[in-house]
Amino acid sequence: MPTVHFTCPDCEQTIEVNDAMRETILDAGCPVCTAAASEEDFAATCESVTHD
Repeated sequence: MPTVHFTCPDCEQTIEVNDAMRETILDAGCPVCTAAASEEDFAATCESVTHD
């Protein structure tokens, strides 16, 4: 399952977000500095779990 991270274009703070947080950030801006956010500020990373 991919993990989504938001990186603020202004303060460069990076946080892991869920769908609800993503929508809030798009509406209200960065939770740290309130800078406007866009879709380009979100990145999904696939985390693989290795079972030995």
